[in-house]
Amino acid sequence: MNSIRLPQGETLPSIGLGTWRMGESAGSRGAEVAAIRLAVEIGYQVFDTAEMYGEGGAEQVLGLALNEAIRAHAVRREELFIVSKVYPHNASRAGAVAACERSLKRLALDRLDLYLLHWPGPHPLGETVAAFEALESAGRIRHWGVSNFDLEAMQALVATPGGERCASNQVYYSLGERGPEFDLLPWQRAHAMPVMAYSPVDQGALARDKGLGRIAERFGASASQLALARLMAEPGVMVIPKAVRETHLRENFAAAELRLSPADMGEIDRLFPPPQRRSALAMR
Repeated sequence: MNSIRLPQGETLPSIGLGTWRMGESAGSRGAEVAAIRLAVEIGYQVFDTAEMYGEGGAEQVLGLALNEAIRAHAVRREELFIVSKVYPHNASRAGAVAACERSLKRLALDRLDLYLLHWPGPHPLGETVAAFEALESAGRIRHWGVSNFDLEAMQALVATPGGERCASNQVYYSLGERGPEFDLLPWQRAHAMPVMAYSPVDQGALARDKGLGRIAERFGASASQLALARLMAEPGVMVIPKAVRETHLRENFAAAELRLSPADMGEIDRLFPPPQRRSALAMR
């Protein structure tokens, strides 16, 4: 399986599971918990959530599923890499610490592996970085990073004391939204900061793309798998598609095994051309 490397040297699989839109309905909770349990059995290790998702509901679902799996000896905590995010309005020096503690309580975990600022907000970056550093020193998080930061925001971050310790930036990145490739992705590669791509199949739209489907047939794969594989072929990119159905969970995970030649990638790029100019960072 492809992998990415964090600046601190830790290696992670290049595919994880997103939980956006989970935890919003009590009636869906059982199916969502079961989906995450299945994801663990399939081999997913990276799980992404946020205090914003379902206003904490997704964290509760994820925590319930993972703790069930740990108690059942289906996985060890050390094999999991759990990511959550703080609302920008909560990201003051004291607010981020308090928000992290609330997230940990909902997850029923004693630490996060990666804690992100969900998008740039009202509090000075120095305050947020200081909170993240304090949480790391206290053992409540292992790494910290950001989400939805464009190039200028990343440059401002590394100019902030301690900001160079950012582990990752999570952005909307897909074949339909390739803007990060123009300037952000090269800059992050130069700084050894991987990109975590959310909505990597454009919230399902790429699954219906006929051109991708025709190319995917040669691999015995789906259009979604090909879309994921193309992103994972980029150095320093992890994809975190959200899925609940078993078919999608297994399909997405298997996409990490697809190997694309330069000719294959060129064919895909003719359907979805790389950016030739700078564009605003897309957000979901």
